[in-house]
Amino acid sequence: MRPVDMQPVGTELAIKWDDGTETFVRLEALRRACPCAGCKGEVDIMGNLYKNPDKPYTPSAFQLTRFGLVGGYGVQPLWADGHGTGIYSFDYLRAVANAAAN
Repeated sequence: MRPVDMQPVGTELAIKWDDGTETFVRLEALRRACPCAGCKGEVDIMGNLYKNPDKPYTPSAFQLTRFGLVGGYGVQPLWADGHGTGIYSFDYLRAVANAAAN
């Protein structure tokens, strides 16, 4: 499943998928689901999770500045607060969009 078009629309990201479906995900939900190691943490070989302490989000954390494709498998958003290390695989992006719709 791949997106064929993505456009920010107000406080949401509109995504048209190659199967013809469309999803809308709130930018706040997208940012809170950031999969980077700084946000979600990293697991060592023993299964221990190492994570930075949670920090409060500022309003600019939910403003999408731009996004770029990463290879043929994902999207990397850049947020107005400067955060831009999260790479959302297309499958993960679809899962976040579907979870936000429920």
